[in-house]
Amino acid sequence: MVELLNIDCMEYMATLPDKAFELAIVDPPYGIGENGGRNLADRPTQKWKNPSSQVYKIFDDSKPPNKQYFQELKRVSKNQIIWGANNFTEFLSPSTGWIVWDKVVDQKEHLSMCELAYSSFAIRCLKFTYLWAGFKKAEQVTRIHPTQKPVALYQWLLKNYAKQGDKILDTHLGSGSSAIAADIMGFDFVGLEIDKDYYEAALDRFNRHKQQLVMEF
Repeated sequence: MVELLNIDCMEYMATLPDKAFELAIVDPPYGIGENGGRNLADRPTQKWKNPSSQVYKIFDDSKPPNKQYFQELKRVSKNQIIWGANNFTEFLSPSTGWIVWDKVVDQKEHLSMCELAYSSFAIRCLKFTYLWAGFKKAEQVTRIHPTQKPVALYQWLLKNYAKQGDKILDTHLGSGSSAIAADIMGFDFVGLEIDKDYYEAALDRFNRHKQQLVMEF
């Protein structure tokens, strides 16, 4: 079952017993200043367009999670995968199992060529290669969130780091890619999103995904 909630993740986690989830896969704000204040027209990471309203919304990346967030995340989940964790290393234990997403980006595009995720698993560093920039990107989807990641990335994470029967938590749902991947692969999943606009856009995207599945049969 996939459950999507419009709620503050700290409030939700406070209601949970220890180790309620087998795995948390999260992509919190990095706190690196991607808040729409520069080159807005040229940087898709700084804005998103709601398909229903065609209104741009500025994404505020100025408030990264604090120490308490990571403490709660570790309390409520047995293992964690945390995107952008190179910005939060002071809150995390040492890990040999970092994850690299190679975006196949040319240096001339002035975009990050890869993204890093921390994992609590004591395994070797793994790399996922998937084109995700420009008109040639592998997954042509409407962008509804400035830090949107491909569904295929979350499917790869679940394939390599989760086992059937695991319950998955995402504290920063964003575009809902993680929820769609969990649904495709048959995992129980809870996704949290504090921003009402992002939540409604992600919920709409997930419902359209479910409707497409119904129409295929």
